[in-house]
Amino acid sequence: MLGSTAFFALMVITIRLASESLHTFEIAFFRSFFGMLAALPLLLKHGPGLLRTQQMPRYIVRCVLGTLSMFCGFWAIGHLPLAQAVSLSYSTPLFVTIAAVLWLGEQVRVRRWSAVILGFIGVLVIVRPGTTEFSAGSLVAVSAAIISGIVAIQIKQLAYTEPADRIVILTTILWVPLSLLPALWVWEWPHGIVWLWVVLAGVLGTGGHMLWTRALKLGEVSALIPISFMQLPIVVVFGYFLFGEALDRWTLLGAAIIFSANGYIAHREASLARRAASTAPTIAAKPGN
Repeated sequence: MLGSTAFFALMVITIRLASESLHTFEIAFFRSFFGMLAALPLLLKHGPGLLRTQQMPRYIVRCVLGTLSMFCGFWAIGHLPLAQAVSLSYSTPLFVTIAAVLWLGEQVRVRRWSAVILGFIGVLVIVRPGTTEFSAGSLVAVSAAIISGIVAIQIKQLAYTEPADRIVILTTILWVPLSLLPALWVWEWPHGIVWLWVVLAGVLGTGGHMLWTRALKLGEVSALIPISFMQLPIVVVFGYFLFGEALDRWTLLGAAIIFSANGYIAHREASLARRAASTAPTIAAKPGN
């Protein structure tokens, strides 16, 4: 999980560096294209059968929404202070909780709803609507988090019947044409070191996603989520030395509130999952089995 966090943090830095000379649409395309190349070894491991699925309509919807989320998130990274953009991205689990109630019919009780409300207070602390510091661009970052929450629910639904590697490879493949179409309207070839930034964005993004999915298989979400918050200090350090960005105290306070809410939600979901597993009926083995 720490490796995944470092990969995603470095991806944010490369996106910001590429944003100085490339449009958001192009960065999203190159991230998707080079991310797909980084994921192709999965086909060598599993064979072409990995691409066969009966859930293609769901994949297409998931990838269209994922592309929109990527556009919003990458724009926020390129145009907002990095600490603010990353902090607001951590509000995604709050929207996942709401989407789980609406789409999956999951029961969420008072304590988790309280954590969601607390998390939204953290978002308001960062965005500060109605003040002179309010930036409409921060709403783009929030939009990315909302769409990411919906996408997370769709991935959860796909995971009921689809292996993780199939979700990764089909997603990265579909992202390429979906992100290419808008990029063509603003196309400009990268020059010099910008090529390095867009290649790294794709490789780091796919590598981080692979490490993240494997971390969730090996450990409990409640233990792993706090590690993922290390992305913020990594980004803050790079933001200070590369772009001269100081950490705003309101962003720090809002991020702390959001992290606390997410930590409780992750802990609560893990506790409920353990309780369900411990109370599940067991089937007695028959003699001779």
